[in-house]
Amino acid sequence: MSDGSRGLRLYNTLTRTKEDFVPIDANNVRMYVCGPTVYDFAHIGNARPVIVFDVLFRLLRHLYGADHVNYVRNITDVDDKINARAARDYPDLPLNEAIRIVTEKTNQQFQDDVAALGCLPPTSQPRATEHIEEMRALIERLVRNGVAYVAEDHVLFSPSAMNARKGPRYGALSRRALDDMLAGARVDVAAYKRDEMDFVLWKPSKPGEPGWPSPARIEVLGRPGWHIECSAMSMAKLLEPYGGGLKCDDPEKNVFDIHAGGIDLVFPHHENELAQSCCAFGSEKMANIWMHNGFLQVEGRKMAKSEGNFVTINELLNTETFGGRKWPGEVLRLAMLMTNYREPIDFSLRRLEEAESKLTTWWSIMDQLTLQELKGSPSDGLVSVLGDDLNTSAAIAYLTKQENVGRSSNEGARQFGIDIAFLGLAVAFAQERFDLTDDQYAQKLGYPEMASARSAIGLRIREMAADASGISRAKVANRIAERLSLIASKNWAEADRIRDELLAQGIQLKDGKDPATGERVTTWEVKR
Repeated sequence: MSDGSRGLRLYNTLTRTKEDFVPIDANNVRMYVCGPTVYDFAHIGNARPVIVFDVLFRLLRHLYGADHVNYVRNITDVDDKINARAARDYPDLPLNEAIRIVTEKTNQQFQDDVAALGCLPPTSQPRATEHIEEMRALIERLVRNGVAYVAEDHVLFSPSAMNARKGPRYGALSRRALDDMLAGARVDVAAYKRDEMDFVLWKPSKPGEPGWPSPARIEVLGRPGWHIECSAMSMAKLLEPYGGGLKCDDPEKNVFDIHAGGIDLVFPHHENELAQSCCAFGSEKMANIWMHNGFLQVEGRKMAKSEGNFVTINELLNTETFGGRKWPGEVLRLAMLMTNYREPIDFSLRRLEEAESKLTTWWSIMDQLTLQELKGSPSDGLVSVLGDDLNTSAAIAYLTKQENVGRSSNEGARQFGIDIAFLGLAVAFAQERFDLTDDQYAQKLGYPEMASARSAIGLRIREMAADASGISRAKVANRIAERLSLIASKNWAEADRIRDELLAQGIQLKDGKDPATGERVTTWEVKR
């Protein structure tokens, strides 16, 4: 273990190896994750990186302190798909007004959906339209450096010009030669390109489309390409505030710690981001570690509208589209975490049922805890398995093995509950058990930044308070308390009647003693 890694090792897509994570500055750990293009509801595949890197965010906060981790997830609100959706949905409005409605509505839905999945809000969520000036400045620098050129009111980046220079080579991230990338890529064929692999940094706006003054002395209004947006936003949020950016001549100050996203972004998006940033700043790297989560399939098939298996987060939460029922956010979250983040995942009805069953068992172990007992540091065992490249599947296996420890004593249950809450899997439990509003949960569990994010949730998150049999956790807890009172008064017949009544509803009680106090402890689980 390298000094400063604090036991965290991460797989780096750039080097294809696991590496000790040693932040550039332990007081300012910086991570950038590519966020949504806000033109439509996010699908379940979009949820995977949001959940995975939320767990990494939580782990980094634990290792380095909540105030020392800067997590940026962008919002792309300039894109051809947005323009097309706005024109389709609001044909009677001016396009710019229609675009504003689409992006605001879609972004709010995304925020509500991912909050329902138990995700903490990032430190900041910059919007592309807020950083047009930074994009123009980056493009000007790339043109001056000879790796970008103007053609027919477009500005294009030249990978071949980059590779002719000293420094990092185009293709280093995806590990493919230019010819191989060209063969496997869908590239725009345009007569004004010097080379087929050249990609757009800036393009002219069509009449009625959003447009801004163009860089490089182009006289018509234009708008940025997709890739330059993330280079500019990461610069604005992770470099400039800490001495980096275009005004800094020190390449080492123009690198941040972690850049992450889905595996589908490695090429061309992340490859192009890396190329732009390195050529603009003269740096060898854009980020020290690149992380990517694997693909998602639905019931063994690639998710696609043509396959009839395309499903959004919102549909899973609020409609009976998948499996004939709605699914609580924690179930969706756990289903994602049960597979190693770098592996492909098969999102299936069976997986959701398994996740729900596991959560029901875990929450029954936590049922006698007070709210204060859910606050605390995660166990060394959980942190250790997560420290091995964010191995959430090993973390779930670890918690499964800890179930008996959780049942053995109040202290065991307390640590078990803290670990569950640390993974973001106890929101609905705490809300139902303690009758908390979203704001109260966020404040009392030590996540005040969650309050505003969760307050607007349209999710029926408390549905997780009932299991598949329709049993309310609060009602079960009340019946257990009533039974314990009857036992204390030696009314065995009535106590047995409550036990049998619950068993008939699929709830099995388990009696034991707290080793520390000798008091009777009763937990429960669903028998399917």
